[in-house]
Amino acid sequence: MLAIAIPAGLLIGLSLGALGGGGSILTVPVLVYLLHQPPHAATAGSLLIVGITAAAGVIAHHRAGRVRLGPGTAFGVLGVAGAYAGTRLSASIRPGLLLSLFAGLMLAAAAAMLLRRRGTPGQHAPAAACPPAPREAAGPDDTYASPLRGRAITATLDKPAAAVQTPARFAARRRPGGTAAARQGLKIAAAATGVGLLTGFFGVGGGFVVVPALVLALGFEMPVAVGTSLLVITINSAAAFAARLGGHVHLDWPLLGLFTLAALAGALAGNRIASRVDASRLTAAFTVLLITVAAYSLARSLPGLV
Repeated sequence: MLAIAIPAGLLIGLSLGALGGGGSILTVPVLVYLLHQPPHAATAGSLLIVGITAAAGVIAHHRAGRVRLGPGTAFGVLGVAGAYAGTRLSASIRPGLLLSLFAGLMLAAAAAMLLRRRGTPGQHAPAAACPPAPREAAGPDDTYASPLRGRAITATLDKPAAAVQTPARFAARRRPGGTAAARQGLKIAAAATGVGLLTGFFGVGGGFVVVPALVLALGFEMPVAVGTSLLVITINSAAAFAARLGGHVHLDWPLLGLFTLAALAGALAGNRIASRVDASRLTAAFTVLLITVAAYSLARSLPGLV
């Protein structure tokens, strides 16, 4: 089984480095179906792998000035309660149902990638307002690293500089006060709790949820949202993993350690691949892979529920 862990970890790392967006979502199916880990142990092990790779990504993004430590830490801490609740809830779910729900999550992530690839207005608006992030700094769950960003920027070149509003500038013009500030605070707390719940329940980073939450709730520009999301993912993963350990989940530590090292190596290689291959093609291939794995998971898990 250790011999399978190396290529499996490299596969996950390659998806993280080359594709970013939701690459870690494949960790649980790989642990379950290739490495034959029980579903609950797989979600716990995924938290360890995702947390370590996200922490490595934070270092790279922080050096490039794309991590807001204060807001990111606050957002992550607000999600700790959700991560704990998600962990406890996941422990009470039957393995077959857990895998079926996880398959639904993969389909949702695939749908989000399809919408982003088609360039829906909701996805273009934030991207148009900020410079592209360097590809070499892309990390796990970097959901918005795509060539669409470059096209969106080109579309703004014909407009006067004053007409191009960045999310941060737009937020600065509409700084809330009183009731509006309280409402925004509640939205941020709700978003952070929801992200933590997702991380704790499924054992995934949830970058495809964290990034838009940081853009919409805090007005971050896209590269900063991507870098800061890794800090949020690290905190939530650590909290959820600590809660899993408290539940006496049996983990294969040598297997997870080897898998994590291979994933980190694969992520470095994936970053180099991403700089040479059309990102839209990579995203399309990854979307097909997600749908295929989700269909396989449903075929394996649904018969046991009826």
